Amino acid sequence: MTPRPPIWSVYLVRCGDGSLYTGVATDVERRLEEHERGERGAKYLRGRDNLEVVLEHAVGERGAALSLEARIKKLSRMRKEALVREGESLNEMLAALRES
Repeated sequence: MTPRPPIWSVYLVRCGDGSLYTGVATDVERRLEEHERGERGAKYLRGRDNLEVVLEHAVGERGAALSLEARIKKLSRMRKEALVREGESLNEMLAALRES
């Protein structure tokens, strides 16, 4: 029996200054801890306190998660805030990626 591939998720973190960071991980909770410790954390998050995951969405394969992350990073702050509030439009983005 072959092992199951990990399920990748896209996540958004709100920083203490109100800014949003987008990333991908197989274990979002562990990844947030790494960011908070500065261990293998993103440069953007260094020195930023009060990190909180405000959106987490399981995507599946790593490539799909990276594509969705890239799309989210291109969104305006207003659109990212709408994703955090509504979440469903994230499913629409994911569906559009799968169709292309």
